[in-house]
Amino acid sequence: MHSDINNRDLNINLEYLTRVEGHGNIVVNVKEGRLETCHLDIVEAPRFFEGLLRGRSIFEAQHITSRICGICSCSHSLASIQAAEDALSITPSSQTIKLRKLLLYFEILDSHLLHIYFLAAPDLLGVKSFVPLIGTHNEVIRRALRLKKTCNDLCGILAGRHIHPISMTIGGFTKLPTEKDLDAMLALLEGMRHDIEATVEFVSAFKFPEFERDTEYVALVSDDGEYPLLAGDLGSSDGVRMNKKEYKKVTNEFVVPHSSAKHTKLSRRSYAVGSLARFNLNYEKLHPKAKETASTLRIKSVCINPFLNTVAQMVESVHCFNEAVSILADLKNTGINPSEEIVVGLNEGSKIPVKAGNGVGAVEAPRGTLFHNYEIDEKGIILNANCIIPTSQNLNNIERDMEKLVPEILDKSDEEITHSLEMLVRAYDPCISCSTHLVDVKFIHA
Repeated sequence: MHSDINNRDLNINLEYLTRVEGHGNIVVNVKEGRLETCHLDIVEAPRFFEGLLRGRSIFEAQHITSRICGICSCSHSLASIQAAEDALSITPSSQTIKLRKLLLYFEILDSHLLHIYFLAAPDLLGVKSFVPLIGTHNEVIRRALRLKKTCNDLCGILAGRHIHPISMTIGGFTKLPTEKDLDAMLALLEGMRHDIEATVEFVSAFKFPEFERDTEYVALVSDDGEYPLLAGDLGSSDGVRMNKKEYKKVTNEFVVPHSSAKHTKLSRRSYAVGSLARFNLNYEKLHPKAKETASTLRIKSVCINPFLNTVAQMVESVHCFNEAVSILADLKNTGINPSEEIVVGLNEGSKIPVKAGNGVGAVEAPRGTLFHNYEIDEKGIILNANCIIPTSQNLNNIERDMEKLVPEILDKSDEEITHSLEMLVRAYDPCISCSTHLVDVKFIHA
């Protein structure tokens, strides 16, 4: 330990951060107790996925954009379809909306549980990865694998598969779940119940770092009683409220030299999206069981400890589980009505009108608010596209957290400081490959 932090020098250049999706480096430099550099360098090559969409049919977009992420494929498909329907002035049926919510609940469950068990738990149990836990916490790992498989199976029944779903499309579903499918999904969920309860107990034993930084939180908000994940306005903890069409006024993207992903800001230098943001903005709309879980895990709104994003994920997991059970029970009671779908080929005589337009989709993916925006011509061909990913919105806020955290822990060893910074980044559950983005460079010739 260093006894005199005022004279402390520190140089951290961590390549590459582990237990996150994609490649990122942590770079910190402290000279004589003064923080000079504090970066989360994103070194992934830009993937230009907006460019892939130009010239393609709007009806192909959801299948292309689901390939942006192997973890959030369903969220990208949902945001893509929502943007397409907005551009085409199509209003999906209430049945379609229920089925889409169900799919989103399944994906959020899948992603949150993956993060809790395999990415965050090793930090909190003092090991480098989940592999040592196979020996020390064998039943915990078996439970995690059971839950992960069940979530994948649920998505597969509803959308054909979880990674890159195939039955969701503009106007509805090309294949609707049968009564047998509804029974199978209900049975799978009921089979998860004990493991979900055990996961809450597992998380309740975690001891998280005591760190706080007041920041602006951004998420979907709504005036109804529902915890908004699939639709809503854009809201922030600083009182901002806008229609999703105004998303650029919220994100305000800008380029930084050390990252191939853009940064964002709203009312302050940065803002945060994700489970903790949604929890802070929409706590009162959580399922009663999720509120009980929040009490059990000792998290209250408004929480400004970014490390507790993992706890908020657990609360949301309980919410999504119980809401999914409710939707399936409702669909079992009412039955599935194919005539509500407007997809060509499913409902005889149905037809999707094609016209020029500009549409925006805004969906709460597991890691935060996801935007898709398409401009199409009169033939439904995409002229321009824009996708803003949750992780890219969090990168600026992560750096601001690091700037506050480092001076507070300068009395620790280099290894302890490095580990604390890794834990902080992992708490956001970043999906770095998704966040790398097209940089529009305009050359000015003399």
